[in-house]
Order: sequence, then C-alpha cells, then structure tokens
Amino acid sequence: MKRILIVLLGAALAAGVAAQSKKDAPKKVEKAAEQKAAEPQQSGQAFDNALAMCEGCHGIAGYKTAFPDVYHVPKIGGQQPQYIVNALKAYKSGERSHPSMRGIAATLTDADMQKLAEHYGAAKR
Repeated sequence: MKRILIVLLGAALAAGVAAQSKKDAPKKVEKAAEQKAAEPQQSGQAFDNALAMCEGCHGIAGYKTAFPDVYHVPKIGGQQPQYIVNALKAYKSGERSHPSMRGIAATLTDADMQKLAEHYGAAKR
C-alpha cells in the first residue's frame, strides 16, 4: 500500500511539474528571444541568420504552413521596404500576433529589419 501511495504521489508531482512547465513555456521562449536579441553578433552573421529565418517560409513559392493554422505564406520579394519594416516592428511589439513571426521579430534589431527590408525590396516579385 505504501509503495502504491509513493508511486501515485510521484506521478502527481510529475504531472504538476509538467503542467507548470507548459504554462511557463511561452514566457521562457520570449525571455530567450530577448536575451538572444541583446547578445552582440557580427553584423554579417546576424543578417545571414535573419535572412535564413525569412527564406525558410517566404522564399518558397506556394508555401503553406500549418501553424497556428493552415494558410498561404506571402512571398515578400519586391515588397515596399517600409512596409516590411513596419510589419516586423508590429510583430515585435505584439500589435500583430502571429506566433512564429513574433518570435522571429523579437530577435531582430531595427538595423536588421532595415537590411532585410532593403534586401527583399530589391528582389523580384
């Protein structure tokens, strides 16, 4: 009986820890993104990393994503640079709410946003 009680208590404790971890996960992700954004990086490497994040979705013709819903990901090549900067700032501030874009924008500096906007603005549609 004592053994069963210990097993049940252990399972309950594990479930409580898992639930708390799940609850805290968004805060941890946001905090990690803030810390990452604060870390100094070489400008070339930071731009290459940011560009790779964008290309992973926006560089694939006809790409659809399934998180948080299934939708068509717009190609951003040829888009007005100021539109891109404004959109990224809105994601970073939370004014726009797409979870993946918020996470990515949180890691970008204003200079990164401007360089990305200029890169995509100069690209063909």
